[in-house]
Amino acid sequence: MENQYGICRVAVAPLRADASDKAEIVSQLLFGDHVEIIQKEDRWWLIQNGYDGYEGWMDFRQLSPISQDQFVEMHDCKLLAPLSFNNVLTANDGSLYHLSPASNLPFFKDGYCYAGEEKFKLNFEAYDNLAVDFIDKVTETAKFFQNIPYLWGGRHLFGLDCSGFVQTVFKMLGIKLNRDAAQQAEQGELVGFLSECKAGDVAFFDNDEGRITHVGIMLSPNEIIHSSAKVKIDPIDDQGIFNKELGKYSHKLRIIKRFVE
Repeated sequence: MENQYGICRVAVAPLRADASDKAEIVSQLLFGDHVEIIQKEDRWWLIQNGYDGYEGWMDFRQLSPISQDQFVEMHDCKLLAPLSFNNVLTANDGSLYHLSPASNLPFFKDGYCYAGEEKFKLNFEAYDNLAVDFIDKVTETAKFFQNIPYLWGGRHLFGLDCSGFVQTVFKMLGIKLNRDAAQQAEQGELVGFLSECKAGDVAFFDNDEGRITHVGIMLSPNEIIHSSAKVKIDPIDDQGIFNKELGKYSHKLRIIKRFVE
């Protein structure tokens, strides 16, 4: 039977809207992300990310095949690359892979992880996101990504979009969020008032048509960290985010959600 599952074998792989190098990048896979293969067109495969269900087209050469059992096992992968700019894997041929934080370390054993038949030696200590206290670590984790530039579809150290940033922070803290802001807004419990916010609550913002288009993580009732031009901290009030560089409100507050009491 033709293989229908794969795992990302490169540090970061673009997911595109169509089967073309020129197509829009809608998201990215990080090393160790497990996928289901939906459709194949020459070197372009339409995949669904096993972590968040997001779909996109990618070059199949950036995947290694895995079995259905391995695909299911990867749903519980809790060992990740830590908050560091020096997460280096060594492949069998001696070449190096530089991983972004929150990259999976699939099938980890005795200092090695595996992408299909490929074996990689860790040159860092694996991070267990089940051993982290959300309340204690959410602010520190979010601030680690401060000043990383905004990138549409980005999920890695050299570019994060707003929902990619929030999803990555929460993955590091053991909480699974959907990929896009509007999808994330359907999760969590509603916080009634801005004054009731705690660090780690998530604020969502809409456009003139009422569609949720932006998201960020609250640090306090009057400060938010979010990716807009870069990951940065801005003041927030009941109207929304005030951008000092623009001298005006840049994002209109819609709702606030809580994921950990």
